[in-house]
Amino acid sequence: MYKKIQHLIDQGEGLSIEYKRATAQLPSNLFETVCAFLNRAGGNILLGVNDDKTIEGINPDKAEAICKNFVNLSNNPQKLFPTFLLDATIVEYNGNQLIHILVPISSQVHKCNGKIFDRSADGDFELNTSEQIKNLYLRKSSVYSENTIYPYLQVTDFENGVVDRVRKMIRIQRPEHPWNEFTDREFFKTAGLWRKDFASNQEGFTMSALLLFGKPETIGSALPHYKIDALLRVRDLERYDDRENIRCNLVEAYDLLMKFVAKHLPDKFYLEGDQRISLRDTIFREIVANLLIHREYTNAFPTTFIIYRNFLEVKNANKPHYYGQLFPSTFEPFPKNPHIAQIFSQIGRSEELGTGIRNVYKYSKAYSGSEEIKFFEHDTFITKAPLDTRLFEATMAKGDFIERGHGGINGGINGGINGGINELLKFIIVTPGKRTNEIAGSISVPPKTVEKWLAALKKEGKIEFVGSKKTGGYYIK
Repeated sequence: MYKKIQHLIDQGEGLSIEYKRATAQLPSNLFETVCAFLNRAGGNILLGVNDDKTIEGINPDKAEAICKNFVNLSNNPQKLFPTFLLDATIVEYNGNQLIHILVPISSQVHKCNGKIFDRSADGDFELNTSEQIKNLYLRKSSVYSENTIYPYLQVTDFENGVVDRVRKMIRIQRPEHPWNEFTDREFFKTAGLWRKDFASNQEGFTMSALLLFGKPETIGSALPHYKIDALLRVRDLERYDDRENIRCNLVEAYDLLMKFVAKHLPDKFYLEGDQRISLRDTIFREIVANLLIHREYTNAFPTTFIIYRNFLEVKNANKPHYYGQLFPSTFEPFPKNPHIAQIFSQIGRSEELGTGIRNVYKYSKAYSGSEEIKFFEHDTFITKAPLDTRLFEATMAKGDFIERGHGGINGGINGGINGGINELLKFIIVTPGKRTNEIAGSISVPPKTVEKWLAALKKEGKIEFVGSKKTGGYYIK
């Protein structure tokens, strides 16, 4: 991060870089710059640096409060409309604290305090004429397909309960979020899912709303090529060993892809400090979210999510901002569908823009033993993530053992393992590290019954409890 800050200071202010003095509070004109960057091509803001590049820094006692205030205001439609989730990061630079804000380009036209700002090399400027505003809308519409308006799309075309579910998830993740006080209509508008195109005078729900909430038949009618093929190719490389054909909305598609991962890939016991985390879920939630958020949905190229014996390969249509391999230390994040990305971020299914790729690199070696991860951005976006062949084969071997009953478990517990215990054992193989209540909730069996089954399997020496009472769970022995 130090090198990046040094690079931003060396370059000086311009079309995509802005310095602002901010020793103890946010600058009064900060959101005019945020609005201008969102409307133009994105950019970087450094708080604590003067226009002449001198470093004044931020009062260390005020830095956290400044960041919190900035995040809250970025989600306040009275300040920025439509709202856009942004983060501020405190960085150390030559003995001073600075605050770095990355502002991506947005697919919407934003207003700050009711005024529209754009960016030039000389700084921020307000758009005053209808011609200027019309040209800005035209520019945005030509770049982002998620802005496509479907004037005849209605709430009745959404899958029952999905909007309510998303709003509940936002309340849990962000209890103080301004959206929580809005009606559904206000929520759709501030989230950029309902818009008016001032160039064409069309108004209605957008493609992003359709993809996030739509019924399969509604999505299929508007985007007939839309589908995601999740395949397991371990034994049968010509066709597949298992398949999930996904044509539902993106909220439910995320659930189905993560279930497919949990069904076929093992997890590992891993502690970060004294906290157990699921390596599998941490890595693959980022890959799955990346697939759904950054796909170019007007392109008919088939999207595939394929698990092979020693790697995962994901391919989806893309509108590239850069050509070549992406590396966490050098790439600049660029949202392909900013409003879909914002919803996923607000409900806790993706991290700050750009963090996903970094997390995959960060945890891959601990999960698979390899750092040979590849993200290729071309007209097709390709992700290749390594898998540990030994773990995968061990899981398959245990699965075969259960199915065919090779001498042990099927003949061991009280003359033959019943379907419930068999289901429990499969669950522990695929989802290790869970505790009794978590298992009971997942397989819909009372906790007391699960305790009896666990005791029987422990007595047979098939499972063990690993870790402390607070953070441990059950694993295949």
